[in-house]
Amino acid sequence: MLLAIAGILILLWLMGVVLKVGGGLIHALLVIAVIVAIFHMVTGRRSAV
Repeated sequence: MLLAIAGILILLWLMGVVLKVGGGLIHALLVIAVIVAIFHMVTGRRSAV
C-alpha cells in the first residue's frame, strides 16, 4: 500500500517536471514519496513464524 502511494507520488512529480507546472508542490510530492518509500523499506513485512 505504501509503496503504491510512493509510486503515484513519484509519477506525479515526473509529470510536473515534464510539464513544468506545480513548482514547489511537485518537489514536496517527491519528498513525501521518498519518505514513504524509506518508511516502507525500514518497517518491511514481518513474517509470523
